[in-house]
Amino acid sequence: MTIEKRYDFVFLFDVQDGNPNGDPDAGNLPRIDPETGMGLVTDVCLKRKVRNFVQMTQDSQTHDIFIREKGILNNLIDEAHEQESVKNKEKSEKTEAARQYMCSRYYDIRTFGAVMTTGKNAGQVRGPVQLTFSRSVDPIITLEHSITRMAVTNEKDASETGDNRTMGRKFTVPYGLYRCHGFVSANFAKQTGFSDEDLELFWQALINMFDHDHSAARGQMNARGLYVFEHSNDLGDAPADTLFKRVQVTKKDSVEVARNFDDYTVCISEQDLGETKLHRKLG
Repeated sequence: MTIEKRYDFVFLFDVQDGNPNGDPDAGNLPRIDPETGMGLVTDVCLKRKVRNFVQMTQDSQTHDIFIREKGILNNLIDEAHEQESVKNKEKSEKTEAARQYMCSRYYDIRTFGAVMTTGKNAGQVRGPVQLTFSRSVDPIITLEHSITRMAVTNEKDASETGDNRTMGRKFTVPYGLYRCHGFVSANFAKQTGFSDEDLELFWQALINMFDHDHSAARGQMNARGLYVFEHSNDLGDAPADTLFKRVQVTKKDSVEVARNFDDYTVCISEQDLGETKLHRKLG
């Protein structure tokens, strides 16, 4: 059954001695707002981790992933047109039938949406779940580290350097606490078939995805807070911005430079929420 209520949520996560989201246009430096010094993590970065978690934990035909590593999207779209439920449709109805098939099979399509007009047309889908860029609570600094590899890639390099050492660079953020805002639309969920079970899986993914995404580049990343505002209907009871302002994250007065999550205080105002409910999924 598709969800029938609107949800807005605040998601907190942090990084220690790692690069949460490198910018390929800046030599893979951590993304940063140059005017404020605040760190940034893109929405697609978090969506990738959600997709990876679902692909890792679910083996149902209805929880396949459309945007996956080394996937060829046009081939997957073409497969939809080969299904009996699509082939038997009139030409004018094939696109809509293919769109419905893709939504029913691929979790990330019915969650985040997709453009499926690059091969045989399967239409476009606007997903019910949308994320903002994540922004650090305080300005971050980026550190550059020299690293040494005790090997070369070929004999030519070995003869030119005289030994097998090659130098490299690694960029990290000593510590950063990031805040992301998200929205779940019941109206768009009706178009994709996004269900209550899909929503619960999404919450699980946000809470657990970093535990299955460790790498030398990302250091230690953890989900720190997930605060979900559940409205009483599909249109919502209050503007999302007024709800987000109820979640205040501040650095403790005794802390000059934050280096872990305990250096912050999270305060949530739960008074006068009316029919809106607050669920503390984490934190």
